[in-house]
Order: sequence, then C-alpha cells, then structure tokens
Amino acid sequence: MKTTVKLAFLVLIAVLGISCNTKSQSQSDSITVIAPTEFKEKSANQTIIDIRTPQEFREGHIEGAVNINYYDNNFLDQIAKYDKNQPLFIYCRSGNRTSSASKKIADYGFTQIYDLEGGILYWLKNNNETVK
Repeated sequence: MKTTVKLAFLVLIAVLGISCNTKSQSQSDSITVIAPTEFKEKSANQTIIDIRTPQEFREGHIEGAVNINYYDNNFLDQIAKYDKNQPLFIYCRSGNRTSSASKKIADYGFTQIYDLEGGILYWLKNNNETVK
C-alpha cells in the first residue's frame, strides 16, 4: 500500500515537472537574444519595436523602428496588432526591459522574438547609427 502511494506521488510529480518544463521550454524557444550585427542583418524589412518611452525614442532610435512603450497599460494590445507568426525584433535601452517584455510577448503567442543584446546602448557601442 505504501509503495503504491509513493509510486503514485512520484508519477504525479513527474507529470507536473514535465508540464511546467514544457511551457518554459517553448517560451525560451521563441526568444533569441542576438548581437547588434546579427540584429541589423536579420531585422532588415522586418518589424522592429522600440519598447522605450516616447522621450527615449525621440532621442534616437533604430531606423524603421516603431515605438511601443513597455510601461503603457495597453502594451500587449499594441503588440497584438502584429502577426504572431512573423519575426518581431525588439529592443530597449540596455536589454533589461526586453527581457521581461520578450517573455510577455512569447506568452501572448508570438513564436519568433529577437531581442537586441545590450539594447540600444550596445547597438551604439558597436558603431551602429540611430535616427531622430
């Protein structure tokens, strides 16, 4: 009897562990952090979203980027206007906001999220230009 209860408990733990791991695995499969050079190459003619504040955006942004403020209450509603099956290239100032934003976007169902490593600061440090 005790062996049966222990076995049932172990099976339950295993099933729960697999189901939790599957979600985080699929989320991490959707998000790719890429260096500025690769970001520049891959984002040509793609959707680029700058998730900084409008003031930060006006100070300089990657050419072709759309500004969707991560701190807006309707952030995900604005992101939802894009095709979930198309690549989405996102960046912020230093990479901190995109880390949490990428997870939210992946949870929302986007399958290809490219996060600019180090944000726009690293972009500039690698001699890439911005526009105002």
